[in-house]
Amino acid sequence: MESMLNKLKSTVTKVTADVTSAVMGNPVTREFEVGRHIASGGPGLSWRIYNGTKKSTKQEVAVFVFDKKMIDKYQKFEKDQIIDSLKKGVQQLTRLRHPRLLTVQHPLEESRDCLAFCTEPVFASLSNVLGQWDNLPSPVPSDIKEYKLYDVETKYGLLQISEGLSFLHSGVKMVHGNLSPENIILNKSGAWKIMGFDFSISSTNPSDAEPKYSCKEWEPNLPPLCLPNPEYLAPEYILSVSCDSASDMYSLGVVMHAVFNEGKPVFQVNKHDIFKSFSRQLDQLSSMSPSVLNKIPEEVREHVKMLLSVTPTVRPDADQMTKIPFFDDVGAVTLQYFDSLFQRDNLQKSQFYKGLPKVLPKLPKRVVVYRILPALTSEFVNPDMVPFVLPNVLLIAEECTKEEYIRLILPDLTPVFKQQEPIQASNMILLIFLQKMDLLLTKTPAEDIKNSVLPMVYRALEAPSVQIQELCLNIIPTFANLIDYPSMKNSLIPRIKSACLQTSSLAVRVNSLVCLGKILEYLDKWYVIDEILPFLQQIPSREPAVLMGILGIYKCTFSHKKLGIPKENLASKTLPHLVSLSIDNNLNLNQFNSFMVVIREMLSRMEAEHKTKLEQLHVMQEQQRSINIANPGSQSEEARSPPSSANQMDDLFGSSGVNGKENGSSAPSSQPNRMSLTLEEKQRLAKEQEQAAKLRNQQPLAPQTVKPASSSNTQTKDLTSSLLTNMTSLNSLSLAGGARGGGGAPAQGSALSAFPSSGAMVGSMVPPVANGFSSAMGFPAGGLGMGVRPAAPGLYGGMATATSTPNFGALTQNQGPPGRAPDMSALDSLFTPNKPKVTLNQMGPRPPAAAAGGGAWLGQFGSAQSAQTGAGGVAMGLGAGQGGFGMQANPFFSPQNFSQPAGAPAVNPGGVKHSTSVNNDLKDLFG
Repeated sequence: MESMLNKLKSTVTKVTADVTSAVMGNPVTREFEVGRHIASGGPGLSWRIYNGTKKSTKQEVAVFVFDKKMIDKYQKFEKDQIIDSLKKGVQQLTRLRHPRLLTVQHPLEESRDCLAFCTEPVFASLSNVLGQWDNLPSPVPSDIKEYKLYDVETKYGLLQISEGLSFLHSGVKMVHGNLSPENIILNKSGAWKIMGFDFSISSTNPSDAEPKYSCKEWEPNLPPLCLPNPEYLAPEYILSVSCDSASDMYSLGVVMHAVFNEGKPVFQVNKHDIFKSFSRQLDQLSSMSPSVLNKIPEEVREHVKMLLSVTPTVRPDADQMTKIPFFDDVGAVTLQYFDSLFQRDNLQKSQFYKGLPKVLPKLPKRVVVYRILPALTSEFVNPDMVPFVLPNVLLIAEECTKEEYIRLILPDLTPVFKQQEPIQASNMILLIFLQKMDLLLTKTPAEDIKNSVLPMVYRALEAPSVQIQELCLNIIPTFANLIDYPSMKNSLIPRIKSACLQTSSLAVRVNSLVCLGKILEYLDKWYVIDEILPFLQQIPSREPAVLMGILGIYKCTFSHKKLGIPKENLASKTLPHLVSLSIDNNLNLNQFNSFMVVIREMLSRMEAEHKTKLEQLHVMQEQQRSINIANPGSQSEEARSPPSSANQMDDLFGSSGVNGKENGSSAPSSQPNRMSLTLEEKQRLAKEQEQAAKLRNQQPLAPQTVKPASSSNTQTKDLTSSLLTNMTSLNSLSLAGGARGGGGAPAQGSALSAFPSSGAMVGSMVPPVANGFSSAMGFPAGGLGMGVRPAAPGLYGGMATATSTPNFGALTQNQGPPGRAPDMSALDSLFTPNKPKVTLNQMGPRPPAAAAGGGAWLGQFGSAQSAQTGAGGVAMGLGAGQGGFGMQANPFFSPQNFSQPAGAPAVNPGGVKHSTSVNNDLKDLFG
């Protein structure tokens, strides 16, 4: 390994030293940076070719360097002859300008150690490509060593050389004199160029006359670099010391033979006895064996045989060679057309570019990438041509590797991504890019995608053209997996939603929904729930296609494994929206059925999920209860806390309303944590249960007929005594259900059943307590004692608040026998004879059938005739504060409360108007 590294190091050092010693001090280095040694060319492959760049413009060039050390073995006059010959060739090349001749970028410069000049970028000489590696760096560059010419390259290369000779012979009246593979250069694009004009001969006749060329006699004693290559030289040069344009055509024939025969000329020439060698060659040419040309393609074999003819007049001229069928290859013609594009107008170019995609697949990749691609990208400066050129460039990009795409294509495409003028061309460019978006996103680096490609997609979504929007929406799902999530969430999705809401095209709206449905799988679950599903409710149109698109998004989200819709969202948002859409009049039967299928699936899943949740909660509660019973000493403080509101509801309404028991019976679960009750609580509970049992066995109260009192008895003292007695009875009735258990059903005729459980009448009730009664009814949670407390503020404007009123809750209970109604006939004397209205016995409790409608308490004040006078009393009794049914709570002791206060509309929720006569009677009674 170490030896290999040392060898590599020595090679690099040697090459660097060669470059430094050869070019150091040459004026060329002032303007150009000289790179590595890449090839060799020119007469005898004497010119070393380096790559380089111009310092000022960074333009790529090739630097040709002739090291004078190569000719140190010659005498001074020989050195001078060689230098003069080389100078002549470069100077002649510099003066000539033609696409088929090597272009000189900087003229020849001479220094003490070398000659140097700069040309267009070069790959190698044809001689290097055909296997002649003289004066090449060591080791030979792999790109040259492995280079193989394709047929189309060979055909077009020979056609280019023929065109170059035609220019020299017809245009310049010049004979090249040394046409050979070493003087044919392949530039970086693969084009074949002519150089090496060291032995060129110009016509001596005026330009309008027949050209005449004077040829020098062969001098064997001159150095080889002062003589043309004899293996490619026409016989007349040596044998008759004459030449003309036909002599170059003979050289072309030998070059064609060498191209198809691995670089070998037709004959090997003995340079020490050149005349004898050419005489023998002349005889062989006169009777040429077919085996000499057997490797040459059959369609050009006869033309090569004619070029190698002994008689110059038989040889085809350069112009004739350019027209032979061999060069009518589609690839060669295509390449030839590219070389003449600068002569074409836009219409001709557009027609050519339209047909080019059919030709590109037939051409070798190297030819396409290095020969055609540069010509195509150079057209990007012409905005009108970009729509015609771009499809071909993207077609080439498909065949390139990612590295080649980034290096050769992307830099030229970047400005095209942003092109917006002219509008028509810009729209066409968008369409083309959208069709190849997968290619762009696959091979373009992430940074360039974010900066160039995605902004173009966003521009397409906002384009005024419906066609572009449709195409963009159709193809976005095909490359959605290549878009990074932040770009999709923050830029792409909002533009799709905007296009759907703002467009007037039904196709765009439907395609927006379809696009969203296809890319849902690339989105996050909560983003879909928070952003996509609410957006569906904003869509204004109700066309069937739009509705089915909305249904499709709901269905995809609902059924997708990664997404899904939570049951809370299903119940509150999704199902209401779908149900409202399902009955739209625009839907047909099949579409309606599709809606109903999805709705049923959602309902089924929601039901199953919520039922499972409740079952799990129930199991957990049962397990916790079992643990508490099994471990009474380890209960937490929470277990000893007061009963929850749910348990209070169990006590009040029975367990069936809270726990969902189907049988509705009192369950032990309505009184959890009974192991934590104190002894006093258990005693109180036992008493309550015993009292409830007695009340259940008690027969319902029935009205009792009492003889009316004399209307003349109007003494106040008798009224007070009777009223106190009857109110004590009423108070006892209200306490009849106080010991009822929390889980039992209310007994018929009990005091609790007299109070409705809902409506405005109980609006002032506080939450129920554990004993089954409302704290607003005056029953403390700890027992049955009743005290007088101030009434709840704001309920009755004229409610008495004096603390000196008697507490009827503390009086001895004087309940009559079961089934007997209390005697209230004494109250009849309260009313004057001229306003009897209704007897109080008629307002008393009804038989059981009537009591079932409202209970014993309500029955005392709730007859049909006394609805106007008694309804307010019931409501007031409910609205009283914690003080129980004392003077403050009883409306009869505060007659002024019957006047409806403006600030308490809830006192008379049923809208019942109080009779004016009743108020007058009460005023007569109390003054």
